[in-house]
Amino acid sequence: MRVFYDKDADLSLLRGKKVAVIGYGSQGHAHALNLKDSQIDVVVGLREGGDSWRKAQAAGLSVASMSEAAGMADFVIVLIPDETIGKVYRESIAPAIREGATLAFAHGFNIHYGQVSPRADLDVVMIAPKAPGHTVRSTYVDGGGVPGLIAVAQDRSGQARDVALAYASAIGCGRSGVIETNFREETETDLFGEQAVLCGGAVELIKAGFDTLVEAGYAPEMAYFECLHELKLIVDLIYEGGIGTMNYGISNNAEFGEYLTGPRIVTAETRAAMKAVLADIQTGEYAKAFILESQAGAPTLQSRRRLTAAHPIETVGAKLRDMMPWIQRTALVDKTRN
Repeated sequence: MRVFYDKDADLSLLRGKKVAVIGYGSQGHAHALNLKDSQIDVVVGLREGGDSWRKAQAAGLSVASMSEAAGMADFVIVLIPDETIGKVYRESIAPAIREGATLAFAHGFNIHYGQVSPRADLDVVMIAPKAPGHTVRSTYVDGGGVPGLIAVAQDRSGQARDVALAYASAIGCGRSGVIETNFREETETDLFGEQAVLCGGAVELIKAGFDTLVEAGYAPEMAYFECLHELKLIVDLIYEGGIGTMNYGISNNAEFGEYLTGPRIVTAETRAAMKAVLADIQTGEYAKAFILESQAGAPTLQSRRRLTAAHPIETVGAKLRDMMPWIQRTALVDKTRN
């Protein structure tokens, strides 16, 4: 698998052209600001009058309606929630996007599962930074960059991959490395990682550990520190040098407990469940459930958000984080600006 860097990218493929970033959420604000700092002519496409319109203007960005932005751009990247992309593409982007333009995404979901059917005259690419948008921005500002993936679904011009690589470099990914993949592989591995490990798996493990300690009579504050707060310290070590570096940095007691107890938590049954989750992603069953959930107004999503907010780990955690003001001072997420 080849890795590309800034030296492999030709930013002249984007300079002198206009890039439209559709959306100004986590990824949208990061891409737009990084592009601007890389001297790329960028316009942000948004619904008129929304809160994001004000935030983008306050950041010094040009703003237009989504259809206007798509119509004036040579490169259009759609960075709005997956569940809204199909409708927005059909209503605002498809009628306006120029012939021969590049249509881009940061995740393959809508192309892979057929929610967007691009015109034949368009290049269709993906540039997927492997980090939340707030990290994409903060890392770029600090002089670094997060790794990224590029993929090509449709190459009308013969330059689709090179243009995607130029875009990846412009948002900072070329500083750490860009890997070429395809829409299917990115979509299915991304969904699996989120569901089985990073979000679904990790969150349920944290809550289960917290609940086990509290139900056994231990103080909620102690349970919070042991099962949530210290997780960042462990993950930072893994991020820095892999599992071996983490084990080097912890006590022999903790490492021995890892080997003895880890397989009792992640059992053969857990691994079988992971395979079933992957099968649902590969066959489209998960995509169908998510699309139907969105069409119904997201009742499950909203209910689960309320239940999570009411969980004791959230209320205890809020009080304990107030004891550590430096967390907020260095927070990646600032809802007033992005």
